[in-house]
Amino acid sequence: MRCASSRPRFLLLLDGGIAAACLGVSLLVLLTSDAGPATTGGTAVAVGLAALQASCLLWIRRRPGYALALAALAGVGLEALCPQLGWLGLVAAPLSYVARLRRPRFSLVALGLLVAPTPWKLVTGDWRDMLLAATGLGLGWSVGELLRAQEQRRCAWERQVRAVERERISRELHDVVAHHVAVIAVQAVAAEDVFDQQPEQARAALGSIHVAARSALTELRAMLHALTADDGSDPDAPQPGLAQLDALVDAVRAVGLPVTLRREGNGEALPGGVQLSAYRIVQESLTNALRHGHATRADVDVRYDGGVLRLEVVNDGAAPARRSGTSEGRGIVGMRERARLLGGTLDAGPLPSGGFRVRAQLPVGAAR
Repeated sequence: MRCASSRPRFLLLLDGGIAAACLGVSLLVLLTSDAGPATTGGTAVAVGLAALQASCLLWIRRRPGYALALAALAGVGLEALCPQLGWLGLVAAPLSYVARLRRPRFSLVALGLLVAPTPWKLVTGDWRDMLLAATGLGLGWSVGELLRAQEQRRCAWERQVRAVERERISRELHDVVAHHVAVIAVQAVAAEDVFDQQPEQARAALGSIHVAARSALTELRAMLHALTADDGSDPDAPQPGLAQLDALVDAVRAVGLPVTLRREGNGEALPGGVQLSAYRIVQESLTNALRHGHATRADVDVRYDGGVLRLEVVNDGAAPARRSGTSEGRGIVGMRERARLLGGTLDAGPLPSGGFRVRAQLPVGAAR
C-alpha cells in the first residue's frame, strides 16, 4: 500500500508533467503559427499568459475554483492574441481537473460559463471553430467526470473492504475473548464455592483462571500482530488449528464439561485458513454450550474425506439465547460467515430429541 507521504509527491509530479505538456503545446503553437502575435511584445505577453495558465494546474487541487477562474482570464488574453491555440487557450485541462475534484453541480456551472461565449468564434473563424471549441470543453469535462466517478467507485470499494475487515476482526476478538472469559467466569464461581472448605481445589480453579487469562492474552497478541504485519502472518505465534483442538477440549473439560473428541482423516495437513476456521467453530460451539446451554456433556466429531472437512459439535444443553431483534446469536452468525467465506455451509439448531447441534462443511479446495 502506498504510504501517505508518497501520494502527494506522486500527484505533484503528475500535475507538473501535465502542466509542462500544456505549456509545451502552447509555446509550439504560439511560436510556429502564422496566426500568432504579430509583434515581439505580443508574443512575450502570450508566452507569459500560457505559462500562467499552465501553472494553475500546480495548485488547482487546493483551490479549484480560483485556479479555473485565473486560467479562464489568461485564456481570454490568449484567445485575443492567438485564436489558433484553442478556445481560451488550453482551458479544457483546468476544467477537467475541476470536474475531477468537484461535484457536477459545481463543474457543470463552470462548463456552462466557459461554453456560453463560444459564439465569439464566429467572429474570428466560422461555425467549425465554434463547434470545436464547445466539443473540446465538453471532452475535458467528460474526462474529469469519468475520473471522479472512478474514484468514487474505488472509495466505495475501499469502504466495503474496511467494513468487512472490521467485521472479521470483531469476530476474531469475540472468538478469542468469549471462550476464555467463559472459562474464567466458571472457574471463579467454582473457586468461590470451595474457597473455605477445599482450599486445594480453589487453588486449582485459580490456576485454571491464570492459564485461561494468559492464553487469551497470547492469542490476542498473535492475532493483532498478524493483522498489522505486512505479510499477514507471524511465524513465531501461529494461529490455532486442528492440532490445538486437544488443548481446547482439555480446557473445557477442566471447567466441568465432559467432552468427547473424535477424529477421522489427516486434517492437520489442511490449509491454515481452513484449520483456523474449524478451530474457531469448535471453540465457539463449546463456549455456547458452557455459557448459554448449561450442557452436561458435548461430542466433537472432526472428519476429513473427499476434499471436505466436516465438523459436528453436539451438546445436551438448551439452544443459545437469542438477542432481541435478532434471529440468532452473534456467535452463530460468525460461525456461519466463516464457513461461507470458505465456500462451505454451517447449520446450527436444536435437536428434536433435545440438545443442540452445530454442523459445518468446509471445502478444502476453495481455500487453497
